[in-house]
Parts: sequence; C-alpha cells; structure tokens
Amino acid sequence: MRVEILSLKKIEFQGQAQGLNVKTMSGEITVLDHHVPLITVLARGPATLILPNGERRTIPIAGGFLEMGPENSLTALVD
Repeated sequence: MRVEILSLKKIEFQGQAQGLNVKTMSGEITVLDHHVPLITVLARGPATLILPNGERRTIPIAGGFLEMGPENSLTALVD
C-alpha cells in the first residue's frame, strides 16, 4: 500500500509498506495492505511501519489522524 506520514515540520515517510502499527484512542491497531477504509484518531506512541522487504521502521508520534482510503493508500497527519 502507499503510505504517507506527514507532520507540520516534514514528510516523515512516503512510500510503499505492507503495514502500519499505531496506537489509537481506542487501542492499538495494525493496518495491513488492502485494509477496509478507516478513519481514526491517533494517540501518543510509536508508529511502526512494516516495509516490503520485511524491515521495520519506527516513527515516534504525539497524536494525529489516520485515513485508509479505498484506493489502498494510507495517510497519517501526525504531531
């Protein structure tokens, strides 16, 4: 899936990923490739990307919003 993680300061990540694990206000979730459309509020904690080669990359976030669109693209606006 195409992933964009954007903050006010910079583009934190832009590219392909197999999944993203984040904390939300309702608990921890993992959004995988071809996930159903979703909009949720993010909580403070690590956002862990699972890259196509299996590597994991962690980005600390203080909160924000996540949207998984029907076209297999995920956008997160983070603090």
